[in-house]
Amino acid sequence: MRELADIFKALGDETRLQILSLLLKHGELCVCDIENVIGATQSKTSRHLRYLLHAGLVQDRRVGVWVHYHIAGEADGRIGTIRRMLKKLLTPELTAGLETRFAQQCCVDGVCIPASKRAQEAAK
Repeated sequence: MRELADIFKALGDETRLQILSLLLKHGELCVCDIENVIGATQSKTSRHLRYLLHAGLVQDRRVGVWVHYHIAGEADGRIGTIRRMLKKLLTPELTAGLETRFAQQCCVDGVCIPASKRAQEAAK
């Protein structure tokens, strides 16, 4: 019961719902991409991501200094059910502003490139 309560507590915040919406739509994103789109500081964004991580809703992957997040891989069970529910509830009408900001912040000439990859290419 405690695990389920933690999941619903994690879902009870608009910023965390925005993060989940971005991850559902775009797969895996770097913390810096998420913070740019939601307009939050790095520390606030990381705190929300840690909350989602501890609730089991997202997983992380470190690539050098970059940390990338994606929706947890469980297809069945609680997380899978919640993922399917969120996909239905986070409609394009609800997320249009978020997607517009994503396109402005993370896309170059219509191609979306994560900030970590843009930084690697700029360093070359």
